[in-house]
Amino acid sequence: MLLDRRSLIAGAAGMIAAPAVLHSQTAAPVTFGIGFGIGFLPAFIADQLKLFEKYGAQAGMPLSANFVRFSGSSAMQDALLSGSIDAGAYGVAAMLLAWEKARGTPLQMFGVAGVTTLPLVLLTKHERIKSLADFTQSDKIAMPATVSPQMYALQMASEKMWGAGQHDRLKTNVVSLPHPEALNALLDPNSEVAAYFSSAPFTQIALRKPGIRKLLTSADVYGGKSTFLAFGATKKTLEARPKLSTIVIQAMTEAAALIRDDRKQAAAIYTKAEPQKNLSASEIEALIGELADDFGPDVHGVQKTADFMLRIGQSKTKLAAWSDAFVPELARTKSD
Repeated sequence: MLLDRRSLIAGAAGMIAAPAVLHSQTAAPVTFGIGFGIGFLPAFIADQLKLFEKYGAQAGMPLSANFVRFSGSSAMQDALLSGSIDAGAYGVAAMLLAWEKARGTPLQMFGVAGVTTLPLVLLTKHERIKSLADFTQSDKIAMPATVSPQMYALQMASEKMWGAGQHDRLKTNVVSLPHPEALNALLDPNSEVAAYFSSAPFTQIALRKPGIRKLLTSADVYGGKSTFLAFGATKKTLEARPKLSTIVIQAMTEAAALIRDDRKQAAAIYTKAEPQKNLSASEIEALIGELADDFGPDVHGVQKTADFMLRIGQSKTKLAAWSDAFVPELARTKSD
């Protein structure tokens, strides 16, 4: 569902100013779709520091960036296909499905740049649950949606534990809940939610509570980093705005550098975009410091995700190389 067409964060006076736009050109509006959570921090930074405008001017494509927030990947996908937004950040699996579905048409989706590799963490409140094998039929696993990156991580972990064809072994245990509700259900001793497949900052909030512990992470499943969010755009948009990919990559690169080098400013931008009640300013700074290396335009784990989707019959096209589903500008990096 389209939630808001206004910029997420007002431009801040005294911060890095956007470069002057050439008088002979008019800044074209470019709309970016994003969601909620600290994973979108690079987009919040790009908005407040006008990074898309900065690199657009340098590329000779003056633009005015607008940001629209979505509650899930399905709404994001619909907006991209309808042309309501020009680029959107969401999960790799959903992007790969869109790449295949519209293959060879103007609406074929391509990845433009990674946003974050924030780890997804399966938490539990029950001491008796030591592994996936310990879940009973009544033990519910909360996650944002059954098509979320968390679901793919759970399916891949299930296949790893029980073998080929067993990826949906725990599917009936899954319940879809927004992060705040999932967290509350996990912390409620009377709730049937025995586990929650979380992402930051909800992971850190939950782990502060007695009895909550990690069961597994997306890094365990992938054997390393995996992209949680990436910007995507249709072939039609990329052909109409041939410099957009480079602009997004450059903006995500600078935003990631700020997160690594100035977590105080990054934390201030994040809390302005998403005011926090459960974490103090110092805790947010510490969290950003902990996750600082999980932001940037490079993508990871795309080939593993694509191969898994083919293996379980969710896709029919074998991805010969991860770069086939991403723009050439990104394929020249050290991604995946």
